[in-house]
Amino acid sequence: MSTLKIAIQKSGRLNEDSIQILKDAGISIDNGIDQLKAEASNFPLEVLYLRNSDIPQYLLDGVVDIAIVGDNLLVEKGKNIEVIQKLGFSKCKVSVAVPKAFNYKSIKDLDGMRIATSYPNTVLDFFNSNGVTVDIHQISGSVEIAPNIGLADAIVDIVSSGSTLFKNNLKEVEVIFKSEAVLAVSPKVSPDSQKIIDTLKFRIESVLRARKSKYILMNIPNDKIDAVGKILPVLRSLTVLPLAEEGWSSVHSVIDKDTFWDVIDQLKEVGAEGILVCPIEKMVL
Repeated sequence: MSTLKIAIQKSGRLNEDSIQILKDAGISIDNGIDQLKAEASNFPLEVLYLRNSDIPQYLLDGVVDIAIVGDNLLVEKGKNIEVIQKLGFSKCKVSVAVPKAFNYKSIKDLDGMRIATSYPNTVLDFFNSNGVTVDIHQISGSVEIAPNIGLADAIVDIVSSGSTLFKNNLKEVEVIFKSEAVLAVSPKVSPDSQKIIDTLKFRIESVLRARKSKYILMNIPNDKIDAVGKILPVLRSLTVLPLAEEGWSSVHSVIDKDTFWDVIDQLKEVGAEGILVCPIEKMVL
């Protein structure tokens, strides 16, 4: 069997989350400190730890088969690269920010101005689509400081919490797009590698479903089971087990963690008692 080559960021938060999702998918990676390449001991996978900005080109050239990379980099450098799975972590925005004193009303206010960014292609596409001409200053790192030192009138950069903008006396005025980590595939992937990719994607999907869900158990009067069934989003149908106490049953199901408290309130209103919520490690459909 061939070995699948996957690229991930060599350091930083994206690296940690990428390793974790592979681990949760049952893949054991024997990697040491400062290693640039590592093999999985229980899956046909070789991990290449690369500089984040280089990953799209490695995909385009077919040096790696797949990668866990920020969607923002693919928009900038890899528009012909297919995304097969959004991963739900490293979420951020690519935004336009200006000094707080700037009396910003619309994108037209930036016509003819200097924009500092690490994403020149993204910036050019965005402003051209809005009929605005700007002077792009490409910078690698510390983009937020550019207006303060007179290098630019505004910036386009990644925004997560917004704290970095605040510290540099900037304000976000336009969101170009939202980004997150994705699983991306090289356009040159071989049929043998594609089979392994399908297996890996299946495992990751099971992990992501589990992360979004909780397992819920509760005691409910038998005459309220139908009402509970209308509240709970279930995979197929409720699991109902009779209790020793006559007229009562234990009901088991899966609940979306994002709507957890709203659903709990509804369940209590129809008479649910002894509600127990458990994490789910994997959820295979």
